[in-house]
Amino acid sequence: MKIALMDSGIGLLAATAAVRRLRPDADLVLSLDPDGMPWGPRTPEDLTRRALAVAEAAAAHRPDTLIVGCNTATVHALPALRARLEPGIPVIGTVPAIKPAAAGGGPVAIWATPATTCSAYQRDLIENFAGGVRVTEVPCHGLAEAVEHADRDAVATAIAAAAALTPDDVTTVVLGCTHYELVAEDIRTAVQRPGRPPLVLHGSAGAVAAQALRRIGQPPAPDAAATGTLTVLLSGRQGAALPDPALSYAEGRLLRAVTPAR
Repeated sequence: MKIALMDSGIGLLAATAAVRRLRPDADLVLSLDPDGMPWGPRTPEDLTRRALAVAEAAAAHRPDTLIVGCNTATVHALPALRARLEPGIPVIGTVPAIKPAAAGGGPVAIWATPATTCSAYQRDLIENFAGGVRVTEVPCHGLAEAVEHADRDAVATAIAAAAALTPDDVTTVVLGCTHYELVAEDIRTAVQRPGRPPLVLHGSAGAVAAQALRRIGQPPAPDAAATGTLTVLLSGRQGAALPDPALSYAEGRLLRAVTPAR
């Protein structure tokens, strides 16, 4: 079994680690685009062009499925990716976890890139799944880029700016960019208000990993032997290792420890 994941950068680490925990025996192909990162400021047409190139680099390794480990790419490029690769390779998008977040009933904030915030795609999700719940859309300027480079000072600055835009009574935050899951506890600390109930964070990594396995008819087997390999592609270049900033996060260190890049 081979599962590919794609993103502009290391935001796909959270979903990759989730797949690795569910299926230690799966071969993984990570296709990143450091030459084009970040995708967020690009036009939808340019983003789609780069996403297709990254996806085709992964598809050349003949995976059983491809996870689009990027909310922004899912918003703008998912139809084109599916048109290009399906039905041969099922394509799994990453959707902000608005539905389970809204089910909690409390005021919800959606932290996302400026490109995703206020997009028709996100607004449709809010209308369809968050009726009756107050939702605040929070654009997180520069946070994905700061996480990508493991720049702790820039991460702290971007999180503080987004926290200042988040209402004090928010009980739930949707992490609407896969990069944000890598600094989830920093976000929790910044948004948690004294005297308020514990803040609930909703990411997408676990659900996306489980959906990928369902699409290819493979049940979770967390106790399987850790025999899966890891192949890393950087803007189509094969034989690369995980970017150094990836090892600043627990998810990246897990992948290196369990499946050294080849």
